[in-house]
Amino acid sequence: MQELRDKYLSAVADVTDEAALEEIRLAALGKKGEISLKMRELGKMTPEERQTTGKALNVLRDEIDAALRAKKVALADAALDARLREEWLDVTLPGRPRRAGTIHPVSQVMDEVTAIFADMGFAVAEGPQIEDDWHNFDALNIAPEHPARQEHDTFFMHRDEGDTRPPHVLRTHTSPVQIRAMLEQGAPIRVIAPGRVYRMDMDQTHTPMFHQVEGLAIGKDISMANLKWVLEEFCKAFFEVDGVELRFRASHFPFTEPSAEVDIRCSWEGGSLKIGEGDDWMEILGSGMVHPKVLESAGIDPSEWQGFAFGIGIDRLAMLKYGIPDLRAFFESDLRWLKHYGFSALDLPTVAGGLSR
Repeated sequence: MQELRDKYLSAVADVTDEAALEEIRLAALGKKGEISLKMRELGKMTPEERQTTGKALNVLRDEIDAALRAKKVALADAALDARLREEWLDVTLPGRPRRAGTIHPVSQVMDEVTAIFADMGFAVAEGPQIEDDWHNFDALNIAPEHPARQEHDTFFMHRDEGDTRPPHVLRTHTSPVQIRAMLEQGAPIRVIAPGRVYRMDMDQTHTPMFHQVEGLAIGKDISMANLKWVLEEFCKAFFEVDGVELRFRASHFPFTEPSAEVDIRCSWEGGSLKIGEGDDWMEILGSGMVHPKVLESAGIDPSEWQGFAFGIGIDRLAMLKYGIPDLRAFFESDLRWLKHYGFSALDLPTVAGGLSR
């Protein structure tokens, strides 16, 4: 027994890695180890010999097992110490900052627009992006022969052969949201409808998917004068210019009568856009008084109620405010390219802290 004890305790003390330590454990305590084989011989002994030898073997096994465990811990500690010496790290150094996610330019402008109109008492209305033919066209006084109802201008949803239901489309504007809001709330009403819309168009200033915000105000005494004031106040707040001058030009939209395109005074001197000064004019939105047929479609009596509506392209507003020349930059380019045009919101969103007026 003493010979086995000295043999294995000495081997454990001299071992220098865990693989060699495992070999010693198997040689001593494994199923075919020396001490395990000695334990099997107990059955051949007399009761007196078995009692004495068995006790001694148990003590030897426990002593070697304890030595093996202690050595394993010591080897692990030594390995950790060696790794720490090789992979030295100054824990007092500041952490490495990671770039945080930021708000997309279009999302930020949509938030800015919503906040400005909210200050003027407009609630936000929402609706589905897949619309039925009635909400998207008929209820808005858009005749069946109107170009907007042709496949070259609108995305129509596929219908299986034999399906005779009215067609559904990817909404071409957020005006259907106005219809739904009037049907649900009646009059008086004051809402804006921001959201994503779709048209079959693609160039430097158009994309098949873009964003609009449309406004609607219905009351008994609302006039074009109210529309002009709302749009002037919006432009002052959004472009952060006090001296805004708007020009209303007669136009035609099926859902408003009279209708007007709205231009804003600006300057392109030096190749940069300046709002509120100069001798140039730039179209920014369409507007008008809600057509009586649209009010009737929404269940509102046009002999008692009247109001105005307007529509603004959110992507275009972002381009004008932040000097981005190509609308496709919002969807196809590296954000660092947008940052080149001074879009500070890419570094720090500003809406959460309040708008700068």
